[in-house]
Amino acid sequence: MLYEHLGARPRIHDTAVIAPTAVLSGDVEIGPHCQVLHGAVITAEGGPITLGEHVIVMENALIRATAADSVHIGSHTLLGTLASIAGATIGEEVFLASGARVFNGAHIGARSEIRVNAIVQRRAALPEGTVVPIGWVATGDPVQLYSPDRADEIAAAQPELDFPGHVFGVDRNTPDRMVQLTERYGTSLARHADDQPV
Repeated sequence: MLYEHLGARPRIHDTAVIAPTAVLSGDVEIGPHCQVLHGAVITAEGGPITLGEHVIVMENALIRATAADSVHIGSHTLLGTLASIAGATIGEEVFLASGARVFNGAHIGARSEIRVNAIVQRRAALPEGTVVPIGWVATGDPVQLYSPDRADEIAAAQPELDFPGHVFGVDRNTPDRMVQLTERYGTSLARHADDQPV
């Protein structure tokens, strides 16, 4: 399904193939020879999304841009099943395995591999050719890699992420943070009520 959102429609190269159960919404540009498989969701929530050439988005993967963080995915990149990208820049020839997660403001260099269930934290910068092992966490700039059993070190190595502030514009120390966050985000998402199928 294709949806116009906030006045923008997906633009799909005529050589790309989009499964009928995939959802593309808003300012999304799909390049030549891309494949977007069943159940994938590519939604531009205020920021643009661009896919280069020969990008493959597997089943049930999620790509989401925000007003603060657009998404660019370089050519010849594969996004595995159930993987997700939120507001990040992905270089060319990158492999994001099943369940890999990449968060807002991250930059992944060309020919990197983010293996099964690995996490690239917000604002992490991975140089070209970086491999994040299965289940590991990448954080920081310069990037540091941690096995999942090192939770305390992962937390200490990250800059103040301020996820509610950066993504939703709500101060982390606000007493009713979740009330403000859900109401503000809900209002933003309610703009989809006016989306039109194309």
